[in-house]
Amino acid sequence: MDGAAKAVRRDSGPSGEDAIGAGGIPFETTVALDGKDGCIARARRLAGEFLTRVRRGHGLPVPARVVDLSQLVVSELVTNALRHAPGPVLLHLRIVDDTVEIAVWDTDPALPVPRPPDPTRVGQHGLEIVRAVAQRLDAVREPVGKRIVARLAL
Repeated sequence: MDGAAKAVRRDSGPSGEDAIGAGGIPFETTVALDGKDGCIARARRLAGEFLTRVRRGHGLPVPARVVDLSQLVVSELVTNALRHAPGPVLLHLRIVDDTVEIAVWDTDPALPVPRPPDPTRVGQHGLEIVRAVAQRLDAVREPVGKRIVARLAL
């Protein structure tokens, strides 16, 4: 991995055991993002590579549309985290049953406030987009910062 992202946690199977899935393919992965140039593109690429590995290594049905939507969600959540919170950002991807879970942690404890749709507003549609494509979206305060979790059906 380049300087924009690095692995910071173990990979584990869907039940949370400390193991890598069959064929050495992880069911989850976490990376730290430092906000340097290319960081958001790298996060999108990592999400695509993760889902491709899961599909090829485990034969799980991961349609191309889900890969595309996952990359969009990653891009929007990571962009928001880097824009609104100081410090590092963690991106956590995992497969839970028939869902891909995308979690982004940042250092700002303030939960995002969804804005009503406004087609005349320029920008600031990221959370709106994520809400539209995700099966579920949660925002949770952590002891330090917050975690935004989007779930997309495989």
